[in-house]
Order: sequence, then C-alpha cells, then structure tokens
Amino acid sequence: MACSDPFQYNPNQVILDKNQQDLNAKNIARIQKRIPSDTVRFILMGDSQRFYDELADFVESANQQRDISFVLHAGDISDFGLTQEFKWVHEIMQDLRVPYLTVLGNHDLIANASTAYRKMYGDFNYSFEFGTNKFIFINTNSREFNFDGTVPDLPWLKQELANNPLQNNAFVIAHIPPFDADFDPKLEKEYAEILAADPHVNLTLYGHQHTFRNGTFYNDGVEYYLTTSMQDRGYLLITTWKGGYLVDRIKF
Repeated sequence: MACSDPFQYNPNQVILDKNQQDLNAKNIARIQKRIPSDTVRFILMGDSQRFYDELADFVESANQQRDISFVLHAGDISDFGLTQEFKWVHEIMQDLRVPYLTVLGNHDLIANASTAYRKMYGDFNYSFEFGTNKFIFINTNSREFNFDGTVPDLPWLKQELANNPLQNNAFVIAHIPPFDADFDPKLEKEYAEILAADPHVNLTLYGHQHTFRNGTFYNDGVEYYLTTSMQDRGYLLITTWKGGYLVDRIKF
C-alpha cells in the first residue's frame, strides 16, 4: 500500500501543510502591504460551521463588494472542532479576493480544536493596525474555560487599548458578546467598562448568536454589532474613517 500524503488515523490529529499554518500573521502581512485610504471598508462574517455551500456563496457575494480591504471571521469556523473542518473552510475562503482574519469561537475549542486553531491561525488574542484603525481580536469563550476568570483576558485588553499612540479608531472583535450567557458574568461589567472608558472605542463586533443585532446595550456610547451565521446568508459591510463608521447589513 502506498500513500503520497500523511495518513490520518484519528479525526483529532492536527496535520497541516506549511501553507495552512500561521494564517492570521500571513494575512496581516498581506493587508499591511496595501496602501490604506482615508476610508477603509471591510466585512464581518461568522459562524461558518458546516454551512459550506452557503460559505461559498458568501465568498461570491463578498468578491462583488467594491474597495474591500479584508474580511473578518467572527468565530465558529468549525462545528465539531476537527482539523479537517478548518481545512474545508480555508479552502473556500482562499477564493476571496482579499485576505481574511479570524477570531476564536466556542466550537473552535471542542476536542483538539484549540491545538488546530493555534497551529493554523495563531494566537487566541492578537491585534494589528491599518490606516487610522486598530483591530483587537480577543477570546471571549468563557464557558469553555469553566468561567475561571481568565477569559476574556482583561489586563491584555487594557494594555492593547492603551497602546494606541496615534489615537486610531479601536475595534474590538470577539465571538461571544458580553451580554451572552456564555460570557463570564463576573467579567461582564468590567469588560464593558473597559470599552466605554476608551474614547477611541465606538464600535465592537461579534458573532455567536446567529442573528443580526446591534445596540448600545450598556448605555455608555459603545455600539455592539452582531453578524448572523452563514446558514442565514448574511454579513456586515463596515465602512470606517477617522472618528466615524457606517454599518450595512448584507443578505446574499
């Protein structure tokens, strides 16, 4: 018997080609090679899970949008946390005309998925800057860490927000919003207060609830936006400029 590729005998194995590793860092490098204009447009989508046909249709729709710099995946890339699911999603997302970045979802922590996610995409918490914007990605999947007080990492979030010498717009992106039952209730108030205390955070972005939703849920001036799942065939198209933003709901 001969086999040209590694033989996978366990669905929880993490076997990736080199071009399937460290994708967030690689895509940030691609984004930062672009020349930003005064106005930056990007897409927020999420909860791809097993909705592969719908995800392919999303890619076709996203590719028709004009002047998009990148796509943000708001988590739940996988459904059962299998490495093969991450690979299938990446194969489809590779057809995007622009780079894409991810944040960790709760389904991306099932079984051995945390190892697969780290190897394929990178750190659970990270940030980058583009134009007059800073994008901060943070793990908010508290339930998967037994509500132990470490997730989300609030000291890290404070540090990232403070490290903004150019006073750029600050966007915080996560999978689970703080008003959801899967977010650590002991950390909800402080999380919201950290965002509200920073004058550069006006908009923060999430997935998880499989519905479009938005509001200033803590009456503090910070707008929370949730995008729907791929199953529901929708995403958010966000346009931002220094000190402002516009959010459009797109159905495909």
